[in-house]
Amino acid sequence: MSYVRRSARVSALLKSGEAKKLAEKASEQDVKKVIKKETIKEHSISTETVKQEKEIKAENKKRVNNISKDTVSKKPKKKVQEKNHEIIYAPRFLDTKKLVGAHVSVSGGIHNAIRYSLSIGANAFAIFLRNQRRWDAQPLDPEHVSMFREGCEENMYPPGSVLPHGSYLINLGNPDQEKREKSYQAFLEDLKRCEILGLTLYNFHPGSTVGQCTLEESIQYIADCINRAHDATKNVICVVENMAGAGNSVGSKFEELGKIISLVKNKKRIGVCIDTCHAFAAGYDLRTKERYEETMTEFSRYIGFQYLKGLHLNDSLKELGSRRDRHANIGKGYLGLEPFRLIMNDSRMDEIPLILETPVPDDDLEIYKKEIALLYELIGKQTLADANLPKNFVKNLNINENKSSKSSESSGKKKKGEKNSAEIDEQC
Repeated sequence: MSYVRRSARVSALLKSGEAKKLAEKASEQDVKKVIKKETIKEHSISTETVKQEKEIKAENKKRVNNISKDTVSKKPKKKVQEKNHEIIYAPRFLDTKKLVGAHVSVSGGIHNAIRYSLSIGANAFAIFLRNQRRWDAQPLDPEHVSMFREGCEENMYPPGSVLPHGSYLINLGNPDQEKREKSYQAFLEDLKRCEILGLTLYNFHPGSTVGQCTLEESIQYIADCINRAHDATKNVICVVENMAGAGNSVGSKFEELGKIISLVKNKKRIGVCIDTCHAFAAGYDLRTKERYEETMTEFSRYIGFQYLKGLHLNDSLKELGSRRDRHANIGKGYLGLEPFRLIMNDSRMDEIPLILETPVPDDDLEIYKKEIALLYELIGKQTLADANLPKNFVKNLNINENKSSKSSESSGKKKKGEKNSAEIDEQC
């Protein structure tokens, strides 16, 4: 390296005007002396550079050795969605109107949600547009946005098959004007993010009453915020999710969601997402065909299926009417498999995202993959006995039926080993 640099410098000197003047006024020997002097100077610089490079390499080597020692002495941290090269795309059930998927990670960039969805054979998916428990949000990377939009188009994920989820902090029903405005700004920013990503749906929790605020006042505040957001955006549909009924939450009853819709001016840009766990916890039974139809009749009466834009498919760890939001894996909670068989054979649920939010310890996407395959297996089946079910689900059915028969009696009673009321409810 030093040889090349020295030759180039000498050549530059020979070509310079200074060298030509020396050649005119002095002998050839004088010129050679000048060149030799400059060459020696450059050699000194090169030697010093090499010395510095050696010192830097030695320091880097020392640092790497220290890191290696730390790695050996400490337990490795749990990896979350790091095995990108190991992701294998699963077969998709494309010849169907049921768009089943799951809530997937955006780790490494929002475009990676598509890869995770493909790995579980999903025909729909949900994502968080920001950290769901923080007010501030990192700006979207333009390159990732472009990759996301292209990926959705190339892999047949139309805008209506993606159901983004809003932040848990947003409370559009807060009577405190300053706090409500903070929620509204986050809400509006999320809608604009949907537009940037080319998405048409935005799912959010309506909020809760605070202090002396009445339910009617809170519903009015929520509708007012939605109307403001519609004026500030173009085409995203605000999809209000039903709630389990814990605390002072708004929207656990279909009637409350219907009132919000009645106050929204642009009816084409408002919708509802039914969470099966939330509905069950709020007292809507789905476990038999008769109870299922009764619940859907209530939904039609107060809301209307023209407003149904998506479902969250979750079993429940808690009993009917518990008002507790505790998700369980499909077929392994108090709901059992029958409600999901009914949903998968209900034409009113066609062409909308059916999103799993079931527990996946350590981000084990294999669980979602199995649950998606299980749900598709239920299509066309008149009874659960007609379906080819995994043995572990069949074994749990009897347990679930026994639990369900006692659910209305045991609701509200604390069981042995159950956590106390200070336990924080998940908001999924």
